Amino acid sequence: MTLKKHYLIATIFLILITTSCSKESIIPEIEIEEEVEEEVGFVLKPEETKSYMVNPNATAETVALFYHLKTISKSKFIIGQQDAFNAFYNNNSGESDIKKTTGSDPGLLGSDFMFIADDLNDETSGNWFYQQENIIKSDVVEAYNKGMVNIFSWHLREPYEGTDFYTSNMTDHQKNNAFKSILPGGENHEYYKQKLQKVADVAKSLIGNDGKLAPIIFRPFHEFDGNWFWWGAAYCSPQEYITLWQFTVEYLKDTLSVNNMLFAFSPDNNFNSEAQYLSRYPGDSYVDILGMDNYGDFNNQGLFGVNNANSKLQILTTLAEEKVKIAGFTETGYRVTSSNAPIENFFSTNMYNAITENNNQIAFMMFWNNDSNGYYTPAPGLPDTGDFIEFANKPKSLLQDNLPNIYKLPN
Repeated sequence: MTLKKHYLIATIFLILITTSCSKESIIPEIEIEEEVEEEVGFVLKPEETKSYMVNPNATAETVALFYHLKTISKSKFIIGQQDAFNAFYNNNSGESDIKKTTGSDPGLLGSDFMFIADDLNDETSGNWFYQQENIIKSDVVEAYNKGMVNIFSWHLREPYEGTDFYTSNMTDHQKNNAFKSILPGGENHEYYKQKLQKVADVAKSLIGNDGKLAPIIFRPFHEFDGNWFWWGAAYCSPQEYITLWQFTVEYLKDTLSVNNMLFAFSPDNNFNSEAQYLSRYPGDSYVDILGMDNYGDFNNQGLFGVNNANSKLQILTTLAEEKVKIAGFTETGYRVTSSNAPIENFFSTNMYNAITENNNQIAFMMFWNNDSNGYYTPAPGLPDTGDFIEFANKPKSLLQDNLPNIYKLPN
């Protein structure tokens, strides 16, 4: 209660006492106005957007994407899925599983540079990897034409044999030297630059029906706080990780002139403080999106896991506000299989509350892909289909059919 309100209450009390002796006394009506204090946070202006981005030469559509993701995060979040146009539960192809279930495609499509940049991609029409490249590029352009967001991860295979990205399948020599070898001056640095050239060529080939380049979010070397990938914390120092990240961004935007890319930094969920989250952060000049991958907190962890995930997304929210970046839930989900039953109210309660409670401002979230044996988002007629529909219809949820025009800045 403010001092002003204390004063008014005291005044009324005094009037009551001084007039109570006379039946004819009239107590004057005093109108008390409630003081409404609205907390107005930072508001990103369209014309100032580019100054907060990594690439000052970003295309107009990429600038608009940054602006809209930042703006959307204030009140809503976009629902996405990896490989949504080409990975289906029970191999039931056609529309995306999310569209089969809800009537709308997801608002975000996840893709991967893994097959595209594979050593075996010889760019001939009969080559399986090249065929995958063309499928992925076609999907990305389709998503752009539909007004969706595109995001790419990169399960880059280690540079010695070019066959694995999981350390469980690698030799000790590969695990201990792969990352260091692609740093500037390393024995495989030129090999890595060739891979970046391929990434750049593909990024610059994504032309939509409007004749414009489709913007993409690129999140290399994700889940680096675990040790299942060869770029994990056990296999490179914080400074080595930062050095390679900075080189990657500079080479793509400055040397290879890729101007339709936002850069996303996304550890797994192994942090509980801002300091831990930022322990390998390459700097504001190299990151547009502050992300997090998190499956563990949703793996039958109940309310405890929901609260954990929410707390970590609060850290992202706070940092994104301070740095004028975008907070994104870059990978998550719970895989249902014949031996892994659905969790009751997983989508409408667990996932939704983890993302939205405590005024979190998360621009998007992405489920991993469905496949023949399991799913992260249900197809029609499954036990948790209704729960997913409820999640998709929540006030803060956005699918493709209710996205704003994210590739055009407002006037």
